[in-house]
Amino acid sequence: MAAKNRETLQPKINPNTNRTRLIAGNWKMNMNHLEAIQAVQKLHYLLRPADYGFAEICVIAPFVDLRSLQLLIDSDSMGFSLGAQNCYFESKGAFTGEISAPMLAKLGVRYVLVGHSERRTIFGEDDSIVAKKLKAVFESQMIPILCVGETEQEKQAGRSSEVLTRQVQIAIEAVPDELLKRIVIAYEPVWAIGTGLAATDVDASWGASHIRSVIRSLRSAAVSDSAHILYGGSVNAGNARSLIDSESVDGLLVGGASLDPEEFARIVQS
Repeated sequence: MAAKNRETLQPKINPNTNRTRLIAGNWKMNMNHLEAIQAVQKLHYLLRPADYGFAEICVIAPFVDLRSLQLLIDSDSMGFSLGAQNCYFESKGAFTGEISAPMLAKLGVRYVLVGHSERRTIFGEDDSIVAKKLKAVFESQMIPILCVGETEQEKQAGRSSEVLTRQVQIAIEAVPDELLKRIVIAYEPVWAIGTGLAATDVDASWGASHIRSVIRSLRSAAVSDSAHILYGGSVNAGNARSLIDSESVDGLLVGGASLDPEEFARIVQS
């Protein structure tokens, strides 16, 4: 596909928000590089040109898959963006087992997840580490997808607003306004991740609106209006339309459902 035709796969601006939409699939620790190639090829076959016009479509794959997918996407001129699931905040050094942001940038990675709840709860990443990683991603000219969300216990205790405010405030504290306008923030209530208990459209809209209001109070309306906010947590083809329908929500971060190309395509097309 020529460069001119590649432009037809770019997402159109949502006239209701003046922002583009983003639908990203987080594969987590699934799929070796051979399975990844097959999945992306099938997804590419299932999607129509109009689907790329509705939203930017991103595949967030394990590190070992990235080079294979970069070559596939580039050689076949596919309209997908490539995402990574994590990075370390140092650019190089004696950090065995870690992957730096500059390494990912050289692989054509556009988005990097930062602060996913599984990184926070299983691997002990606190808000200060998340802030360092977010800064490292920006410094390597990529876009962080900052994941924030409250646990079931925090929700029951009425602390949802407090938790979201703290997570957003600490993460963006050292980020200049011009970079912050490019940020993607995923509202992922922990109580809805992998539980089948997806938030309602009201929950998703509230979370996105609150995050945007936090950015506005800390910076400005211009910065807040430019940021992209996604919803994530037990997204499927049955609830995707209602979750993305709010003017506060710019897209979806899809977990388990993105492992099935047919289901992921249905989510985009729903």
